[in-house]
Amino acid sequence: MHTIMFTGQKVLVIGLARSGLAAAQSLHKHGAQVIGYDQKTLESLGMVARDLEKLGIQVINEWEPERIKHIDLIVISPGVPLSSPICQWAQAQGIPIIGELEIAFRLKNEQVALLAVTGTNGKTTTTALLRYILEKDGRSAYYGGNIGIPLTSLIDELTQGVVVAEVSSFQLETVAKFHPDICGLLNITPDHLDRHKTMDAYIKAKSKIFAQQQPRDYAVFNYDDRQVRQLAQMCPATVVYFSAQHQLEQGFFIDNNVIVYRHAGKKTQICPVGDIRLRGQHNLENVLCAVAMSYLYGARPARISDALKTFTGVRHRMEEVVYHNGVLYVNDSKATNPESAIKALQSFHQPIILIAGGRSKGSDFTEFAQMVAARVRELIILGEARQEIKDAVMKTSFRNIHEVEDLTEAVDLASHLAVDGDVVLLSPACASWDQFPSYEHRGDLFCKLTRSLSERSPD
Repeated sequence: MHTIMFTGQKVLVIGLARSGLAAAQSLHKHGAQVIGYDQKTLESLGMVARDLEKLGIQVINEWEPERIKHIDLIVISPGVPLSSPICQWAQAQGIPIIGELEIAFRLKNEQVALLAVTGTNGKTTTTALLRYILEKDGRSAYYGGNIGIPLTSLIDELTQGVVVAEVSSFQLETVAKFHPDICGLLNITPDHLDRHKTMDAYIKAKSKIFAQQQPRDYAVFNYDDRQVRQLAQMCPATVVYFSAQHQLEQGFFIDNNVIVYRHAGKKTQICPVGDIRLRGQHNLENVLCAVAMSYLYGARPARISDALKTFTGVRHRMEEVVYHNGVLYVNDSKATNPESAIKALQSFHQPIILIAGGRSKGSDFTEFAQMVAARVRELIILGEARQEIKDAVMKTSFRNIHEVEDLTEAVDLASHLAVDGDVVLLSPACASWDQFPSYEHRGDLFCKLTRSLSERSPD
C-alpha cells in the first residue's frame, strides 16, 4: 500500500486556498493534528476558517517558531514558494516539506491508476481529452490537480478507477514519493521564472513527474521538443515518444494524415487528422500525447478515434464564445505565457484583433512580438505588462497598438475595430493576477462581455 497513516502527526498546512483546504481536511480525517496557516485574516478566509475550526483544526495567520516548533510535517500550497521565510525556517529545522500532490499520492488506493500530465503549455486540454477518451472506452475516469479539483479530495474517496492529474511545476517542486503509472511531458519553454529564477530549476521541477517511476511505468515524451527529448536519458520509466513533425521508428506520429502507433515493426492506425475536432497545430501535440497515454493504458483505437471526433476542448482555452456581426470572439484566457499565445495566433488564418497583457511571469516577449507583427491586425494591451509588451512589439515596426485600462474597455474597443471576417482573440500571454483572482475569472468576464454585444445591438 502507498497509504501512510498520518495518525498522531502534527502537521502545519500553509496556504488555505483550494488545495490547502483539501489537504487539511484529508489529513484531519486520517488522524493528523492539523494547524492551518494563511497570511489572510480569519475574516478574509471566511467560510474556510469556519469550516476548519468546526473540525477542531486551529487556524492561524501569524507564525512564531515557538508556536510551531513541535511540527512533524509541513504541507504547502502550490502558490507558496519554498523561499518563503516559514519554509526557510522549517528547512533549517529539518522539518519535511511536501505539497498536496504528495499527500494525495500517499493516500491513493492501490486499485486506483494514476496518469499525470505536465508541460509548459497544453496541460489542461491534454488532461481533459485523456479523461474523455478513457470515459469513451468505458473506464471510470476522473481528473483533478492543477485543473481545478484538488487531487487529495478526489483520490481520498476512490477505491478503484483511473485518475488523470494535471500537475504544475509548483506542485512538482514538493513531491517525494509521487509517481504516476503513466506520465506525459508535453513541452518545456521558459515560464514561471519569477518563481523558479532559472530554467534549470524549472526543468528540475518538471522532471520530478517521472523521477520515482519504475521500468514497468510509461513516460510519454514529445520528441519534437529538444528539452523534453534530453530528459529521456534521466527517465527510469519506459519512454514512448510522440511527434507531430517526424516519422518515428517507434512511437505515435502522423503518417499520410493519420495518427499511427509503430511498435515492434507493426503499425496501428488510430484516427485521421482531418477527423479531429480541436483547432490548431499546437493541439495536435496535445492530441498525440493523450492518444499515446490512453493507448498505453489499454484504450481501444476505435474508442480513441470516437473521442477525437467529438471532443471540442476546454473552457478558457481557444474557446469559441460567440459570433457577432461576422466576427468570431475567442476566449484563450488560459494563455498565461507568450509561448501559449503564439500557438493561439498560429491557429487562425483570419485577421486577428488581439487582446493581451496582465502580469508578466518573467517572460521574454520578443518572439511573441514577432508573431503579433506577422498575424495581428490590431493589438489591444492592458495590465502591468503592457509597457513591456508595447516596447517589444514596437521593435518590429508594428504600430497598430491600443492601450486600455481594463478588459471591459478592451472588448468595447475590439468590437468597434472588428469587421466581418475578423477574429477577436483574448490570448493575454500573461498571468491574470494584476486585475483578476485567476485566469478563469478573466475568461468568464470576457465571455460575459462578448455575449452581451449581441444583446446590446439593435435588431
